[in-house]
This record gives sequence, structure tokens and C-alpha cells, in this order.
Amino acid sequence: MFFYKSGIVQSILHHFKYKNQPEIGHQLGIWLGEDLLVNIVPSWDLIIPVPLHPLKEKRRGYNQSDYLASGLSEATGIPWSKKVVARSIKSETQTHKSKTERWENVKGIFSVTNLNEVKDKHILLVDDVITTGATLESCGTTLLEAGAKALSIASIAVAR
Repeated sequence: MFFYKSGIVQSILHHFKYKNQPEIGHQLGIWLGEDLLVNIVPSWDLIIPVPLHPLKEKRRGYNQSDYLASGLSEATGIPWSKKVVARSIKSETQTHKSKTERWENVKGIFSVTNLNEVKDKHILLVDDVITTGATLESCGTTLLEAGAKALSIASIAVAR
């Protein structure tokens, strides 16, 4: 799906992320997983959601990507874990940043907390929206540097 300002996808994701409706994310994850199963043969060993910084997650009450990952896992039968990657540095929100500022804002903010979980594994990295790809690139690079053999990404929407 494409993410347009004031579009239906933005409205759904806004309710999911900011209106305390995490169940929307779980269902979106199920639908995404079902769609992926129709179109590809999954070879992932583990599904990993992009983590939020602990303070942001505490303030929001949940990490939206966890719910997407749990729905994907339910639909595909592939395990997921939120305990493999941590957001070790609190970055500023990406919402009002330019493309260049987004890339700079997420450099080096992730760390792998359990190397055994990623070593020689094909990881499916999950985030809600791909805007510039900066967050996924930073997190994905961290996973590959930690020994993941392959990396795929999934999201609900891509910004236009």
C-alpha cells in the first residue's frame, strides 16, 4: 500500500500507533503474512520488529512493529522475537525531518543483544511504514554485521 497524507492508510496507521489500538497492527500483520504466502515461498528463520527506544515504547505503551511481527508470525508460522535487537540510543522523531536528516538521525542507534539468534539466519525485518528507508537500513545493517546470512524487509506501507 502507498502512504499518502490524509489517505486511508495514514488514518489506519495513525489509529494503530497513536490512538492505543495495537490490535489493528496484529490484524494488518496477519493480512500481510497471508499475502506474502500467496506470492512467495518464505525462507526466513526469524521475524524481527524494528525496536523503539524503551522510553518511547513506555510512553506509547507498545511498539507498533511488535504487533505487525506477531501477526506475520501467526500467519506464516515463522517465529518472531523482540529481544534480539535493541534501540540503544534515543533518536529524535523522524516525522518532520528531511531525507538526509533521517539518515543521520538513525546512524548507529541499534545493537544486537543476542548474536546466536541472528548468526547464519535469514531475518525478516518489520516496520510499519517505509519513508526513506533510513531506519530499516540502519537496523538491517546492524543485523548483517552481527552475522545474519540474509535480510528481507516487510512493511504495511511505503510513503509516496
